[in-house]
Amino acid sequence: MTKDYYKILEITEQVSEEDIKIAYRRLARKWHPDIAGNTKEVISMFKDINEAYEVLSNKVKKNEYDKARRFYNYAHEKNSTNDRTATKKNTTKPQDSKMNFSFNWEEFLGKKYRDSAFKKEEAKAPKKGDDIYTDIEISYFEAISGVTKTINMLQTQVCPKCKGRKFANDSFCSYCNGKGELVNHKKFKVKIPAGIKNHSKIRLAGEGNKGINNGANGDLYIVIHVVEQSFHKIEGLNILKTVPITPYEAVLGTKIKISSPNGNIDVKIAPRTQNGQKIRLTGCGIMQNNHVGDMIITVEIKIPNNLTNEEINLYKKLEEISSCNIRHLEDA
Repeated sequence: MTKDYYKILEITEQVSEEDIKIAYRRLARKWHPDIAGNTKEVISMFKDINEAYEVLSNKVKKNEYDKARRFYNYAHEKNSTNDRTATKKNTTKPQDSKMNFSFNWEEFLGKKYRDSAFKKEEAKAPKKGDDIYTDIEISYFEAISGVTKTINMLQTQVCPKCKGRKFANDSFCSYCNGKGELVNHKKFKVKIPAGIKNHSKIRLAGEGNKGINNGANGDLYIVIHVVEQSFHKIEGLNILKTVPITPYEAVLGTKIKISSPNGNIDVKIAPRTQNGQKIRLTGCGIMQNNHVGDMIITVEIKIPNNLTNEEINLYKKLEEISSCNIRHLEDA
């Protein structure tokens, strides 16, 4: 085998990833040309150390290298055994018939490692950044009328100094703290058009992850989720909405908050409001083509299911003191 990377890093095949890293950093400092001297021997050793670490620190390359190394050791041992057996039998073999076993693991692994130079050039080629996706919820009213939303995004990009390798100058990259990537926080104002459908996507070109080697940035896709609301109907530009109130709110009057395309608004419920009574809120409907509709509220008096004994007793007291016969008034 041309090079034994484990011997170069002074470790065994069973060591952990952390041990490989520690051994590399120790030897890289020891044999760095700036420290050990700028001789051919030092430069060659420093190159071998980096080459060994590049293979053994990569799980895929290490696995294939280990297979090649075991194959080489097996073939070498078998060749030595055959030589010893031939010597014992005093068998004379021509010099050329003796196996001169030389193994290059990169050739064993095939074209993908023999073409490393091509791969390095390919790695320098511009590459577009990844597209990123985010979700945003809007109300039914916002989907109808359109709205502008502010969203916060985290964007990830490959570290420009170590190119994602996590190491620079034989130690952890100080620019990204050995992470190989940088994370940036960014705010966007997104205009959502009127009439947008549920699960629609809005594309912001170039706002995705950063490109590599001056490649174009990826895009940001915003997926719209319209929150359905079942307590209203649409009639032209008007919004029809049913609002429940309690009996005492109907008798005494109150103020309630309701949602509309213009946001939450206060609505006054007049004293002695009847069940089914309608309240029109002018200009609080849907806006389209410079026209705006109204919101029409229908009041529904509802009795809560979880009345307390004290509340029930008050209704009994009301029954005792009431002088009004609703059915008699209706028959009159």
